[in-house]
Amino acid sequence: MAKQTSSGGTFRKFIIALVVLIVLGLGGTLIFYYLRYFGPNVTGNEEYLYIHTGEDFNDVYKTIRDKGIVKDTATFSWAAYNMKYAGHVKPGKYRLHEGMSNRKFIRMLQLGEQEQVELSFHVFRTKEQFAGFVSKKLEADSLTLLHYLDSADFVKQYGFNTDNAFVMVMPDTYQLYWNISPEKFYKRMYMHYETFWTPERKQQAASINLNEPQVSILASIVDAEAVYDDEMPTIAGLYLNRLRKGMKLESDPTIIFAMHDFTIHRVLNKYLSVNSPYNTYLHTGLPPGPVMLPSVNAVKAVLNYQKNDYIYMVAKEDFSNRHNFATNVAQHNINAQKFRKALDEHNIKK
Repeated sequence: MAKQTSSGGTFRKFIIALVVLIVLGLGGTLIFYYLRYFGPNVTGNEEYLYIHTGEDFNDVYKTIRDKGIVKDTATFSWAAYNMKYAGHVKPGKYRLHEGMSNRKFIRMLQLGEQEQVELSFHVFRTKEQFAGFVSKKLEADSLTLLHYLDSADFVKQYGFNTDNAFVMVMPDTYQLYWNISPEKFYKRMYMHYETFWTPERKQQAASINLNEPQVSILASIVDAEAVYDDEMPTIAGLYLNRLRKGMKLESDPTIIFAMHDFTIHRVLNKYLSVNSPYNTYLHTGLPPGPVMLPSVNAVKAVLNYQKNDYIYMVAKEDFSNRHNFATNVAQHNINAQKFRKALDEHNIKK
């Protein structure tokens, strides 16, 4: 009788053992998938993952491996293929968070949930400097950015030429995606430019016989002359007086720009004959393009210029970075002599 019950008990033990094995197997499987999908894997080695335009999964995997972005590259790769990410790589700048799981990390990459770049700038002397600055913030390189500004066909669609196209870039703070194409980048710049040029401002420009690019070109000269914003409307009024009278602008910043030597502090007579369309001592009217990227305040100063009778200006002899203004050449010569004497006394020869 004991042997018969023993046989039944053995079967029950077998069933229990089988159930235990199945539960353990399922548990192991769940743990397997959990660790590969939901377990923390992203390290804190890098703040961002940059995926360049045209890169495939192999390139992304190499970057992740070489920079130690994840602890376990094998589980990342396994999860990426199982989530079908390998064939859907999207370029961009992705913020990494230490402890992210493979699933969350890969999902972010799949959806292209990249972080925007804040591009904030004020003024630049040249478009080369501007392109160099932008290339450090965005994917596009400086040569490519310059190529578009120097492309007659490209800038023509926005109503510019290669001399004045730089004025479409207006200093401000922009939110952009890191991998934005140069075409879309300049389209964004132009949209901002167009927003600034309201019908009222266009009318203001027309009232002084200038178009929008010409206003910005004059504003670049005003900006280069003025250290203090409160002097800008006065300087703008002076130059507009010279333009109306058909006088040469005779602006020192145009000479410095023509020579591309921004270390010059004293514009000497020998510089005034430099052969350049930007030399306003030789050529009447505005130069063909800006001598720097003008600030918004400088553009507004031209549009809201001070009505005055000034024709001449020279830096003050006290080196306050302000100016003495004059309505006639006799007074200007007195002011200029004071400044030349101050330069000599401080041994400023260049």
